[in-house]
Amino acid sequence: MAERDRLRDYRGKRDFQRTGEPRGHGGSASERPRFVVQIHDASTMHFDFRLQVDDVLKSWSVPRGPSADPKDKRLAVPTEDHPLEYEEFEGVIPRGEYGGGTVIVWDHGTYEPLSHDRAGRPVDFAQSLERGHATFRLSGSKLHGEYALTRFRGGRDGEGEQAWLLVKRAGGSARTHGAPDPRRARSAMSGRTLGQVASEAAGD
Repeated sequence: MAERDRLRDYRGKRDFQRTGEPRGHGGSASERPRFVVQIHDASTMHFDFRLQVDDVLKSWSVPRGPSADPKDKRLAVPTEDHPLEYEEFEGVIPRGEYGGGTVIVWDHGTYEPLSHDRAGRPVDFAQSLERGHATFRLSGSKLHGEYALTRFRGGRDGEGEQAWLLVKRAGGSARTHGAPDPRRARSAMSGRTLGQVASEAAGD
């Protein structure tokens, strides 16, 4: 599917004359795929978890954010694909616009796809997501170690709203941090809090 088609839903929901979000111009993919976790203070506070897959960021809304506890399964609801440039987006989406509210980059970095079949052979990461289960190793400023995304409701036939679980896999790095109090969390990109970003935007 062409890049412009992948971003049709994203662009259709936004007025780029009003929002500072990137329109997306097919940014070049990096050697290692990227990930970003953004805190989004919209109508409800949540975390947005995004993985670079080919030329877009596949995205999930995670209400409570990623957890460092393998026993703590976090709900992840798919949202529309976002452009690669969205990894660096931080600011205030105007009230009345889709997703209106403040956004900071809580964490970002690279990830290593780990999906494989029952015989241990590597599986294309996009295909593993289509099939409803993908594993990967995060290397970020705050998140480290192996995670899995597993679909438990809805399917690729498009019937019914999809829901996934984001789970930290047992073992691996002990350096992983769990999701913080969102209002006190600081951006991995600018060091600012949600409140500081909102205040600076109001002063412009």
